[in-house]
Amino acid sequence: MAGTSVFAELVDEDATVFKFYSDGEWKRSSSGKFVSIINPTTRKTQYKVQACTQEEVNKIIESAKTAQKSWAKTPLWKRAELLHKAAAILKEHRAPIAECLVKEIAKPAKDSITEVVRSGDLVSYCAEEGVRILGEGKFLVSDSFPGNERTRYCLTSKIPLGVVLAIPPFNYPVNLAVSKIAPALIAGNSLVLKPPTQGAVAALHMVHCFHLAGFPKGLIGCVTGKGSEIGDFLTMHPGVNCISFTGGDTGIAISKKAGMVPLQMELGGKDACIILEDADLDLAAANIVKGGFSYSGQRCTAVKVVLIMESVADTLVEKVKAKIEKLTVGPPEDDCDITPVVTESSANFIEGLVMDAKQKGATFCQEYKREGNLIWPLLLDNVQPDMRIAWEEPFGPGFTCYQNKLY
Repeated sequence: MAGTSVFAELVDEDATVFKFYSDGEWKRSSSGKFVSIINPTTRKTQYKVQACTQEEVNKIIESAKTAQKSWAKTPLWKRAELLHKAAAILKEHRAPIAECLVKEIAKPAKDSITEVVRSGDLVSYCAEEGVRILGEGKFLVSDSFPGNERTRYCLTSKIPLGVVLAIPPFNYPVNLAVSKIAPALIAGNSLVLKPPTQGAVAALHMVHCFHLAGFPKGLIGCVTGKGSEIGDFLTMHPGVNCISFTGGDTGIAISKKAGMVPLQMELGGKDACIILEDADLDLAAANIVKGGFSYSGQRCTAVKVVLIMESVADTLVEKVKAKIEKLTVGPPEDDCDITPVVTESSANFIEGLVMDAKQKGATFCQEYKREGNLIWPLLLDNVQPDMRIAWEEPFGPGFTCYQNKLY
């Protein structure tokens, strides 16, 4: 794929290991080490990425700091022009990037294409909104403050923070990366991207689209590697002026270690759907299944618990069960509704929640079934507060809990 396309320079000579991006160039790490990316479907190594060193991180951040000073002086219209160009390139090369998403995170093929296209749209949106918002300033007179005369004036405008560290999650490694990259760049910041291991290659392809658009060298950097080697080093680096993170519990650790650096955190959730007696139950069932099973439930916004009035609970459960039976289960290449979860450890965690609920008396509306990382959709009824799945986020194929008679 990458070796025969515009993305050829992302890989080394034998097309086995993807490079990292520093100072406008694709480079191999001096460590000589790499990180394997496992295909969730085959559970075999699909790609390899560089295991960067702390010194390489230093160089990326230093280049970003230098490039940011000039970028901050670049007119808004020119920043927007480059972002629009990157968006067009991203959408033009949606197929090979989507292929990476299918193989790295088992996202269905059609949804992978959609992620790349809407990522391009988001970049263009940020460019337009940035020009509008950042182009505005405020002119104030000083007599609005007690004791002041109308002899002084104040002009305020927004200024960039500096170097932004962006850390997106595995489930939307392109879309949730550009949602950090585009706002940072249009605002005059430089950007250092640390993609997730699963999804890193798709993110590297996305970064190459920004490279092809002609952004200044050093303004964007992308570092891959082991969290144990560069994770804390990145988040605690004195050259970082802002951290934008999307993920789970790791966000707590980052917030404790980052000091006074501004943080933007988008973390997990236990999203509830509340069904009252006068609800349209067919409409509710359709949206519960869509909300709970889209991308196999691996979304922070997925429906994870449904609270139902007892008078309509049994009827709704039957309608949801009927819709679950129509879901297709299998590989992402076949555009199945339910595909393998991202890692074996994720599958094990989900199974642990299910077994805990089983031991404590939850009603299983389907037989629990698992093959490797592939877990069949399951609906649990009569879930009680002492069950882990009532409160912990499963991040799996629709382990939507129904708690009736409790509310």
